[in-house]
Amino acid sequence: ADPTFTVHGSLFYCVANMPGAVANTSTFALTNATLPYVRSIANLGWKAALNADAALALGLNTFGGAVVNTQVAEAHGVQHISVASVLA
Repeated sequence: ADPTFTVHGSLFYCVANMPGAVANTSTFALTNATLPYVRSIANLGWKAALNADAALALGLNTFGGAVVNTQVAEAHGVQHISVASVLA
């Protein structure tokens, strides 16, 4: 399959491992994107951090042997529990 396509005059190149071509830049970008979450978890604990940040809570996939993320559960054909039940 061709990983390039054009939309509205813009050329897109969609290859999953391309950040490896610019390792320093991609590492810097990933660190800047994730460090606030790491700090929040370190300062508040994971449960309080997830309660304080809905976006971070969306990243919870499993807990205590149960699948929390609906899409992960559906992809694997298993039951899931709600994030709210984990954070209660």
